[in-house]
Amino acid sequence: MSPILVRPVREQLEHDRIIRLLQAKLKRKHDVVINAGDEQTAGIRIGVGQMFPDLVLSSQDKAHRLEGIIEVETGESVNHLEAMAQWAHFGRARAPFYLYVPAAAVDIARRLCTENQVGVTEIWSYHSIGDQTRFLLVQRVNHQPPRPAAPAKPEPAVRKPAAKPAPKPAAKAAAKPVAKAKPKPKPKAKAAPAKKKPKRK
Repeated sequence: MSPILVRPVREQLEHDRIIRLLQAKLKRKHDVVINAGDEQTAGIRIGVGQMFPDLVLSSQDKAHRLEGIIEVETGESVNHLEAMAQWAHFGRARAPFYLYVPAAAVDIARRLCTENQVGVTEIWSYHSIGDQTRFLLVQRVNHQPPRPAAPAKPEPAVRKPAAKPAPKPAAKAAAKPVAKAKPKPKPKAKAAPAKKKPKRK
């Protein structure tokens, strides 16, 4: 149950109206169950206790997996006590946590989430213009809900193939000096016989 035990009647009506608007908006993608007013229709287990957020989103198949939880706040319920007693617990659920607050309370909601380490997935603002209510995404955090740690499995020892010894370079045979064949001496050309000069008489 919320720490805000008694909301002003006007705020309670506005609170329940926003819940029903979100139910109509989200029922195309989810199976939506609401806990409006004092109703406790859909509870979720968080830790050892059970809590009743304003909207519980589940998958539309047979598995009926929990896909998200939504908490709608009014001006009076955006406070430190609410953040500690509800938001902090919803942020630890194994599903995304969406927080809807009046447009004027966005900065306060952000500060409270930071101070209380609330694992909020998205913060939305809402404001009414006449008969219409507009919703605006003002903050998105990549928050992964905690999951139970799986027991560590010992990694199988992978045997690395034994490194092959590097092939030794083949020893080069000592090259024996090859005796160069001496060129055969060329026969000397015989000198042509000298021509005899004719004797003068």
